[in-house]
Amino acid sequence: MPITIADLAASLNAPYAGDGSLIVQAAREPQDAGEGDLALAMDPHFADNIAKGKAQAAVLWEGADWQGLGLKAAILVKRARLAMAGVTAAFDHGLGLEPGIHPTAVIHDTAEIGEGAAIGPLVVIGKGAKIGQNAKIAQHVSIGAGVTIGDDALIHPGVKIGAKATIGDRLIAQPGGVIGADGFSFVTQEKSAVEEARESLGETVEAAGQAWMRIASIGSVVIGDDVELGANVTIDQGTIRATRIGNGTKLDNQVHIGHNVVVGNHCLLCGQVGIAGSTVIGDYCVMGGQAGAADNLTIGQGAIIGAGTGVLSNVPKGKAMMGYPAVAMQTHVEMYKALRRLPRVLSKLREKG
Repeated sequence: MPITIADLAASLNAPYAGDGSLIVQAAREPQDAGEGDLALAMDPHFADNIAKGKAQAAVLWEGADWQGLGLKAAILVKRARLAMAGVTAAFDHGLGLEPGIHPTAVIHDTAEIGEGAAIGPLVVIGKGAKIGQNAKIAQHVSIGAGVTIGDDALIHPGVKIGAKATIGDRLIAQPGGVIGADGFSFVTQEKSAVEEARESLGETVEAAGQAWMRIASIGSVVIGDDVELGANVTIDQGTIRATRIGNGTKLDNQVHIGHNVVVGNHCLLCGQVGIAGSTVIGDYCVMGGQAGAADNLTIGQGAIIGAGTGVLSNVPKGKAMMGYPAVAMQTHVEMYKALRRLPRVLSKLREKG
């Protein structure tokens, strides 16, 4: 995907120096870059690696001596990771789908496909579904009846979207995700041992074993604009009301969102995060990998939940939490330090005894 240094710099909103007409074909780490590649060395730490490759152009840090590094052109950026977002977008090959509808796709007569859409092999689109303009839908994707998807969707192979889901513009769904599976909801004829344990905190658990009866999920899933879903994400539909994912939220691989959960705008949920049913997560929250939240909780706006944390009670707005059960991050660090010192303290006590 060739691009000139001048055009790439303009897309990054960054200045360039040297030959702006120089064409680069791909982005590479500096030691691996060939003559037609763009070396990425946005930190002085990587400068020495430029000489190990053959790049004539690079993206460098602001104020870098690009001529001293033997380059013919350079783009000078303030924020490395922000520049990385623009550079990778410029060289992204996408799904490689041909425009139009593949002959093996199965599309219901009542479905509506927006202008400019590319529908890949063996895609199935159900009754009354509406697909927005310029959608790119890869092979083996299944879209249920009554689903609405906005413009510019990018849906990777094997994604399954259940009936009645409503999805905004610019969705990115990585391979294997499931949107709109049934929630995990069951009940017993009489009060169960689980209900007794929750009410008494385990003091009495006397209920007899019983068969579980299924509670059907007849709600839906509503997803906002600019949402990205990682590989094998699972989002359960609501029992009665919808499960909701806010605008701009990003879910990493294998994240599970339970029934009736509400995730706010611009949240970041990392790999293997699990959110139990009916929990509400405020805007701009971040949850590290393998963190989890119990059901029917509220996590306040802007909260940060560390990796592996188990949230068992409500979290106030703007709090940083860590540990199991979750406590304030600073408290958890002090607890961890104390735990590590415990063997030494006990050893000294034994010596004194």
